[in-house]
Amino acid sequence: MMLDKETTPTANTKPNLAAKYRGACVEDLQLPPAFCLSEDARISHALEAAYEREFDQLPILNDRRKPIGYLHVPSLKQKFEAGSIKEDHPVSKHITHFPLASRSHPYTIIQPLTPLEELEIFFINAGVDFALVTDAERKFILAVATKDDLETFVKRRG
Repeated sequence: MMLDKETTPTANTKPNLAAKYRGACVEDLQLPPAFCLSEDARISHALEAAYEREFDQLPILNDRRKPIGYLHVPSLKQKFEAGSIKEDHPVSKHITHFPLASRSHPYTIIQPLTPLEELEIFFINAGVDFALVTDAERKFILAVATKDDLETFVKRRG
């Protein structure tokens, strides 16, 4: 039997994303529920919540409960330990704001039924390490998915 070299996979060939995730979606990652803070929350509350949940990013909501950005917890911890911020400071001064949606920066909706290959493409194209998982109408943040979550999923599945 003769095998066609162009269609026969080799050890050097990267599997395509669909084969890599075998039809899995964000829901299959079994992510813990998201924990969000309001922009007027205190640094002490943010650090405590992140520590308890082992989160590196905390979504920040405005007074209308819309996501406006996130806190990068490792850098917040560094600033706190260095004494450059105090525990009673509001988190609003330390938010990394999301860019406003526009034609050049449209929102990508990541929801529980989003295929994992689309999530990986989002990470690559947006150049980010995490994504907020929302309901289809973007009313609620359900979870935070990271690149590490994808890697762990692939390792678990073998």
